[in-house]
Amino acid sequence: MSTPEQRLADAGIELPEAPAPAAAYVPWRRSGDLVFTAGQIPVRGGSPTITGRLGEDVSLAQGQDAARECAVNVLAQLKAAVGELTFITKLVKITVFVASAPEFTDQHLVANGASELFAQVLGEGCGSHARSAVGVAVLPLGVPVEVEAVAQVEG
Repeated sequence: MSTPEQRLADAGIELPEAPAPAAAYVPWRRSGDLVFTAGQIPVRGGSPTITGRLGEDVSLAQGQDAARECAVNVLAQLKAAVGELTFITKLVKITVFVASAPEFTDQHLVANGASELFAQVLGEGCGSHARSAVGVAVLPLGVPVEVEAVAQVEG
């Protein structure tokens, strides 16, 4: 049986170092067997990889890719919290914030970019989760998507 790290490698995804917080907060907090991540944005090397709003200058496909990149950063935070992704027993819930033009109503489809990656990497049982997808006017640094998660862990 393959590990989440092996499934990441098979998908051609290199897990980055967990991104540093951009302000006065911690990137994750553990409480008992739950780990709560701070919102993760599509950032590499401290800079956004995409900016804009869905329904204006960011397409649905680009939004899904951004959500996927956010999910990779969530996984990096979870790995920093517990050491190995195999210690995640269940992804409980994610919240996906989508910077949207007023007429854009496909936030749930943007969120699929993150949800599908979590299922692929963690497996259907562990990676399936409850979810909220919320449209917002703007997000930090002008990015189109932000994803936060709650995971149940062992160890």
